[in-house]
Amino acid sequence: MMQPYVTLTVEGQIGVIEFFHPEHNAMPSDNLKKLQNTIVKAGNNDAVKVIVLKSGGDRTFCAGASFKELIAIDDAKSGKQFFLGFANVINAMRKCPKLIIGRVQGKAVGGGVGLAAATDYCLATQYAAIKLSELSIGIGPFVIEPAVSRKMGQTAMSQMTINAEQFYTAEFAKEKGLYADVFDSVETLDEAVKTLAEKLVGYNPEALKAMKDVFWKDTSHWDNLLEERAKMSGTLVLSAFTKETLKRFK
Repeated sequence: MMQPYVTLTVEGQIGVIEFFHPEHNAMPSDNLKKLQNTIVKAGNNDAVKVIVLKSGGDRTFCAGASFKELIAIDDAKSGKQFFLGFANVINAMRKCPKLIIGRVQGKAVGGGVGLAAATDYCLATQYAAIKLSELSIGIGPFVIEPAVSRKMGQTAMSQMTINAEQFYTAEFAKEKGLYADVFDSVETLDEAVKTLAEKLVGYNPEALKAMKDVFWKDTSHWDNLLEERAKMSGTLVLSAFTKETLKRFK
């Protein structure tokens, strides 16, 4: 079995960040911390003009947070710390001075949808269905809600949250603004990502940074907001309902 990893590769001023976990790219806390640090590193690297965020494997972009860690939570402090994992990655993406292109090759669940929503421009394949399953296990997509609502609108966010066991198609995600375009295959997706990234590298970096600031206006309170949301999730995961539900996944 392949080991989890987070890598940064610089190719012609394009910083490609790739993350992987053998369990459908479900992200444990240590991998999320590595991803957060790698995004900050790429943002501060003068050799990088634009960032591409992708995951390894060909079936699932990201299955959200690690269920093994979720099940093991036994106090509010560790619960909050667990949910801060995706919060810190989203905030790192938000504050990164470089534009981030998302490359979503397969399904995204929970926090994976949050990652896609936190990119500045996201491209996907027809297989990149999305689901917000949190309510079905007794918590909610509190941490990722600001990013998803910002991209897709509150109505779509509410619809996916309430229908927590339903996958929504990549075309739905495109229609609602999560994906800018959807492609028939990984090969055509990669070609489109490469073409876009190479174009952006040739643009004025000062203009790109200024536009990123404009894209993310009115989000300066997210550090505090996402921390509060992580605390909410960390408390709910200790509820009798959630503990009982999680027993099914042991």
